[in-house]
Amino acid sequence: MKNCIIASTSTLYGGDYLDYVLPELSEHFKNCKTILFIPYAQPSGISYEEYTNKVAASFANINIAVKGIHEFKSPKVAIEQAEGIFTGGGNTFLLVFQLYKNNIMDALASAIKNGIPYLGTSAGSNICGLTMQTTNDMPIIYPPSFQTLGIVPFNLNPHYLDADLQLKHNGETRETRIKEYHQFNTVPVLGLREGSWLEVKGEKITLKGTLSARLFKQNKNPEELESGSDLSDLK
Repeated sequence: MKNCIIASTSTLYGGDYLDYVLPELSEHFKNCKTILFIPYAQPSGISYEEYTNKVAASFANINIAVKGIHEFKSPKVAIEQAEGIFTGGGNTFLLVFQLYKNNIMDALASAIKNGIPYLGTSAGSNICGLTMQTTNDMPIIYPPSFQTLGIVPFNLNPHYLDADLQLKHNGETRETRIKEYHQFNTVPVLGLREGSWLEVKGEKITLKGTLSARLFKQNKNPEELESGSDLSDLK
C-alpha cells in the first residue's frame, strides 16, 4: 500500500527547511528510526554530504536519523533495506539521470508501491508522476528517459506560480508552458502551489495544505481544486 507525501517545496518563504511540514512527517515516519535520503538533485550544486547534513538537521527535530544513499556500496540494496525514503529537490534532469545511472528507478518505484513511507519535495515530487516532462528545471544533463516512478497517474508541476499581471514580465507563464506540453501529450498536470502536498495512501490521493491546486487537462480549461480534494480518479 503506497504511503507518500508529495510536496511542492521543502521550504516556505522565510521559513526553515521542512519546518512547515514537520508535524506531518513526524506521523508519516513514526515507525522509522532512520530514513534514507537521496540527494542526487543537488540544488545549487551542493555536495551530497552537505545536502544530507542539511536534511539530517531538520529530521533531528523529530528524532529521526538520516543516511545518504551515497554512503552505501549498493544504492539498490540501500533502497531495499530502507525504513523510509526522502528524495530532495534540486534539478530534476540530474536526479533522473542519477537514478537511471545507478539502476534504481525501478527499485525505488517498487519500494514505494510496496508501502515504504516516502517523502518527495520539488524534484523528488516531480519523479512521482508518470514522466518528468512538466518540471520547471533547466536540462543541464540528458537522462536516458523522461519516464519516472508513476506513483500517481498524472504529472506534477511543483512550485506552481500564477501569473502576476502587475509584473512587467512578458515571458511565458507556468500555465503557458503546461499548455505547450498538452499540444503533444494527454497526461493531466497538477500545479502544486508552495505549501501544498499530496497525501497518497494506497490508491487514495488527497490534496493537502491550505491552498488550492490548479489542474490542467488537454483541450480543457484549467480547474481549481480545493484542499481536501480527492484526486484518486484523476487520469
